[in-house]
Amino acid sequence: MEIVQRSTTTGYATGPSATGTSGSAAPSASQVEAALADAGASTEVQNGVAADSKPVPLRRGLTKWDQPLQNDISGAQQAVDFLEQSAAQLRALKTDIAAKLAVRQMRDGQVEQRVRQFTDNWKTRSAASGGTLDAQLNFSAAPSSQRFTVRGMNLANLRNGARETLAISVSGGTAGLRSVHLGPGLTDNEIVNRFDQALAPAGVRVSVNKDGELVFSTAEGNWPAVREALAVQGGGIRFPAGQLNHVRAEAEAPAIVPENWGTSDIESMRATLQQVTQALAHVEEALAKVRLELANASRRAEESLPDMELVGMGQMAEVFANLSKEPGYQQLVSLTSALVGINRDRVISLLRLG
Repeated sequence: MEIVQRSTTTGYATGPSATGTSGSAAPSASQVEAALADAGASTEVQNGVAADSKPVPLRRGLTKWDQPLQNDISGAQQAVDFLEQSAAQLRALKTDIAAKLAVRQMRDGQVEQRVRQFTDNWKTRSAASGGTLDAQLNFSAAPSSQRFTVRGMNLANLRNGARETLAISVSGGTAGLRSVHLGPGLTDNEIVNRFDQALAPAGVRVSVNKDGELVFSTAEGNWPAVREALAVQGGGIRFPAGQLNHVRAEAEAPAIVPENWGTSDIESMRATLQQVTQALAHVEEALAKVRLELANASRRAEESLPDMELVGMGQMAEVFANLSKEPGYQQLVSLTSALVGINRDRVISLLRLG
C-alpha cells in the first residue's frame, strides 16, 4: 500500500504552529477528532490526481478486522510455537541418546531429564496450542477433538438383524437419550448418518474407518465425561435390552507416548531412540502443515483487510506524537478514545502479515 500525501484538509494548520515545536501548543482533542475523520475520507488517487475528495464516515479499521481470521492466525501461531518447542526438545533428546549409545555410558541422568522435559511439555499440548492440535497433531481452528471407538459398533454388526432401536446416553442416566433406528436394507452410509444425526446434538460426531468401525469424536474437554457416561440400550438383537448398559469407549492412541520411553539400559535406550526419531518426524510433518495453514490464513487476512485509508495518516501520526508530549486530561481522553479496540494481539497479528 502507498501512503499519499494529502493536501491540508484536516481543519488544522500543518505548519510549525501546529506541530508543537517552537513553543506552540499541542493540537487539541477536537483537532485529533478532525484528523481521524479526515483520515477516513475516501480519496481515489489515480496517476497522482485525486478523483473524488468527498469525505465519508470514518472506518474503524482494526475493530472491523475479520474476527474468524484473527482466531485462525492466533491459533495457528500457538500451534507453531508448541510444535517448534517440541521439535527442538526431540532433536536434543535424539542427540543425547545417540551419544550415550556410542560411548555406552548411562549414569549422568541427562537423557532421563530430557525425557521428563518432553513428557511435561507434551502434556500441555491442548492448552499450549490453544486447543488447535489433537493427540494425532492434526490441526484445526476449531477446538481439538478426541476420537474413540465402541466395541460392537461396527458396520458388520449393525447392518445385520431385524429392526431395533438403540437408546444411547452420552451424559449419564436417561436425560438426553438419543435414539438410533436400525433395520434390514440400510446402506453403510445410512447407518453412519443415523448415528451422526442422533448424537450430534450431544456433541458427538460419527464417521467410519477403513475397518468398518464407527469412529466417534467429541471435544477433548468433553471426553472424560463421555468416556464415563456412555451407555447403550438395545432390543436384544445387537445390544442387550432392559436398562442402559455402560459400554467401553476406546480412545484413539496418541501419536506420541513419551511415558513408554525407557532409559534404564542399552536395549530400552535403542528402542527409545527409534521412537524419538519417529516422533520427531511426526512433529516436523505437522509443523510444516501448520505453517502452511498460518501462511494461508495470513494471506486471507491481508486480502480481506478493511480498505483503511492511508492518505493523511502521516499528518494524523504527527498529531498523536504531539499530543503525547503534552500533559492534560483532554489530551489523555483523545489518545485513549482513539486507541479503543487496539490491543496487543491485534497489533502482533498485523505485524506478522509483513
